[in-house]
Amino acid sequence: MQTDSPDEAHFLVGSPSLKEEKTSDPKEDAVDGVKTDEPKAEGGEEAASSDPNNLYRYVQADLFTSEIFKVEIQNLPKFIGFNDLKKFLEKHRLNPHKIKLFGKQTFAFVTFKNEEERDKAMKMVHGMQWKGRVLSVRLAKPKADPMLRKRGRDEAGGAGQPPSKRQEAEEDEAPLSIQIANVVTPLWNVPYEEQLRRKEQEVEGVLQRLAREIGNTNKAMLPWLFVQKEKYKRMCCPLEEIRPSPSQVEYRNKCEFVIGIGANEEDKTIGFRLGKYKGGSCAVVGPSDSIHVTTEAKRVVSEFQKFIRTTPYSVYSPETYEGHWKQLTVRTSRTKQAMAMVFFNPQKLEEKELNVLKSSMKEYFTEGDGKESGVTTLYFVSEGQRQSPNPEDLPCELVAGEECIHEELLGLKFRISPHSFFQVNTGAAEVLYSAVGEWAQLDKDSTVLDVCCGTGTIGISLAKRVRKVIGIEMCQEAVKDAKVNAKINGLSNIEFHCGKAEDVFQMVLNSVVSPSITAIVDPPRAGLHSKVILAIRRAEHLKRLVYVACNAKAAMNNFIDLCRAPSNRVRGAPFRPVRAMAVDLFPQTMHCEMLLLFERVDYSAVDIQEKPHKPNTSHNECTAIYILF
Repeated sequence: MQTDSPDEAHFLVGSPSLKEEKTSDPKEDAVDGVKTDEPKAEGGEEAASSDPNNLYRYVQADLFTSEIFKVEIQNLPKFIGFNDLKKFLEKHRLNPHKIKLFGKQTFAFVTFKNEEERDKAMKMVHGMQWKGRVLSVRLAKPKADPMLRKRGRDEAGGAGQPPSKRQEAEEDEAPLSIQIANVVTPLWNVPYEEQLRRKEQEVEGVLQRLAREIGNTNKAMLPWLFVQKEKYKRMCCPLEEIRPSPSQVEYRNKCEFVIGIGANEEDKTIGFRLGKYKGGSCAVVGPSDSIHVTTEAKRVVSEFQKFIRTTPYSVYSPETYEGHWKQLTVRTSRTKQAMAMVFFNPQKLEEKELNVLKSSMKEYFTEGDGKESGVTTLYFVSEGQRQSPNPEDLPCELVAGEECIHEELLGLKFRISPHSFFQVNTGAAEVLYSAVGEWAQLDKDSTVLDVCCGTGTIGISLAKRVRKVIGIEMCQEAVKDAKVNAKINGLSNIEFHCGKAEDVFQMVLNSVVSPSITAIVDPPRAGLHSKVILAIRRAEHLKRLVYVACNAKAAMNNFIDLCRAPSNRVRGAPFRPVRAMAVDLFPQTMHCEMLLLFERVDYSAVDIQEKPHKPNTSHNECTAIYILF
């Protein structure tokens, strides 16, 4: 699942989920003693919170930040990763908010949502043994505000800046159109054939790494793996030619734009952030020269910018937490519909003032100058200090137009609500879904389990070819869309269940009675929960699996667990990769989708040798399609 959210300050609570953080200076978070007070300026807490140059001002502000509930865990086992530490803490019923690791260092910083959670972690983890190491825990100080740190360096004439930062400053002399292109479409000046070559090379590297990992985790596959690596340039399977996107420009049907101060100090500018907050930049550049944004979306941005500049409300500042206008999300479709969602921090405004603002917005886009913007659906999202990581929990009010927009894909119609997932490149999604259908080898006796189905695009696109489709999705809004989509496409052989894949998958799998089952799994970017992977391994009637990843490196642990040798934790015969391909859904960037076909290892065979790939005609086995966007 592709995300488009703008970068937020590292200390904001608005992150969608537990985050892995990295920093170039781990020492700055450390505290020498076991106990410490929060940093304060002379004159106490009041002076600290009012001093505009205090690097820790945000921790004294009357707003939540997990930085004030941070600890340092020392003497960690070597070579552990983010997921290892996260699972270790959750195993002991601890709820970390953010985790920061530092390469091969044996310490990490962990923040919590409140003092009670932090103190519980300190008491429980301190002195605990993990993989032969005795852990210790101490309090850690908050991280300095990067914006104020950069400001201090600038005022000092750049003194102390590392050479790389000084070089970046020189590069900032390039025109803004070039600077923002380098940020949002870094391959804009690379010929498309070369872009495809680089992406294919990246996938090749992933397959070579997977070959090494399989050799380390499943010695029984070594004879088969040796043959594969010799034949396919050290890869674990053959890599087919990358499939290009039908459109290389103006292909995104969804963009999330920041509302902030322009790079030339223009007030209330809508566009992309020129740099990351942690890099000390909040400047925004409009999308007029961005080649991946559609003309329709640019028109909406232009009209919305005109509107907010007529209002008395300022842009929201992630540095001071003041201001109102935060973000504009625009979705467009082939049906010439456009959805605009504006995110607004109400601060201390009264309901009457908000109603006046929404009324003026409605009038502007239905009767005023914004009428020609093409907006057919207009939402107002009230977003203060976010208490829940789930965007569905934010108050989302329809101001004008229809509740949803509609899109056409593979000759089918789909309803899209504000929070529902839909691939950002419709044309390339058709290429991807066609490939999935080809590799799945479905027939009229097949039952499809469409896990993490979103608005039902994959399952609905395959429904007429199979006996039944069962969708699983945790987003209630998306499930409603999926049910409507099945109805408007005249499909009666499809049903949807709302719930987390790790909670629902096993139950649904056990309830299906069919001679041929195909499981299509479409989880978020980080991959599936380990419970789902383990359920797939245990279901030995699932013989084939296709995995599509937009970030194959993030999904590598899933790949490895599918192929590793059986154990007490991972039961069931392993899979092996036999076919791979890339599909370019994101031209002008280094991202692409990776399609990977796995087949279950047959231990009844004399040995594990490579066999020619043949279409599956048996109805006594299940196929699993695993999709990660």
